Amino acid sequence: MKNQSSVSEFLLLGLPIRPEQRGLFFALFLGMYLTTVLGNLLIILLIRLDSRLHTPMYFFLSHLAFTDVSFSSVTVPKMLMSMNTQDQSIPYAGCVSQMYFFIFFTDLDSFLLTSMAYDRYVAICHPLHYTTIMSEGLCASLVAASWVLSCASALSHTLLLAQLTFCDDNTIPHFFCDLGALLKLSCSDISLNELVIFTVGVAVITFPLMCILVSYGRIGATILKVPSTKGICKALSTCGSHLAVVSLYYGAIMGLYFFPSSNTSSDKDVIVSVMYTVVTSLLNPFIYSLRNRDMKGALEKLFNKAIVSSQ
Repeated sequence: MKNQSSVSEFLLLGLPIRPEQRGLFFALFLGMYLTTVLGNLLIILLIRLDSRLHTPMYFFLSHLAFTDVSFSSVTVPKMLMSMNTQDQSIPYAGCVSQMYFFIFFTDLDSFLLTSMAYDRYVAICHPLHYTTIMSEGLCASLVAASWVLSCASALSHTLLLAQLTFCDDNTIPHFFCDLGALLKLSCSDISLNELVIFTVGVAVITFPLMCILVSYGRIGATILKVPSTKGICKALSTCGSHLAVVSLYYGAIMGLYFFPSSNTSSDKDVIVSVMYTVVTSLLNPFIYSLRNRDMKGALEKLFNKAIVSSQ
């Protein structure tokens, strides 16, 4: 207890890069962040402007795009600022807030991907009842439930973290305030925190992943009942983009949390975190736009309208 102190700020060590490489990585991550923001905002704009995209699938996609913009904005601007100014400090309140919103948008991503998987399941397995089942009310309820559950999950971790006491060591070997890294700095008993992490993790990550796998299992079974090249191609075009995003998202999370590195090797954790905080959000717009005929058509329509208005 003598070594305990009131920590007013933390130090983020950032990415494991050499000082002479900071300028290169700053330009790289700045370009990736701007592309992420502009790409996802373009998806939201296209869905809002094109009436053909006012369907449940694109309703969920617009919320996913907003979540990706917010998800990247929680960690990347601070990382870029630290690279540019070499100021690694972050206030205690700012660190806790960053952790809260990081967990919030991570969980929201998971729930939205699950809602999109259910939408694809209904579209392929129950096409005649699709419009009846996937009503506006149900879609709004699924999104609202995703926001409420994500908020509750992030709040539970944040409130428990606020009860902990931190020691003199305030150095976080990461580029953002990761919950696991913060718990390692605490002098208090973190057994309750670890229990909540496990319980909530099952509820917001493992259970949604199981729902997605079950949905695609039933989709596969439905396709195999009437095997045809046309049916398989249609199913792939309908589900391919979503499957690619799910694989990226859950693949990175499983690599980080289900196969953790040793305490002496945290570089791998930082690199994998970059994968699902920066790269996944960057690739999502390209995955959905390049593989989606409707999105390409909406983009072409927007460009043509812009050309006509400028003449």
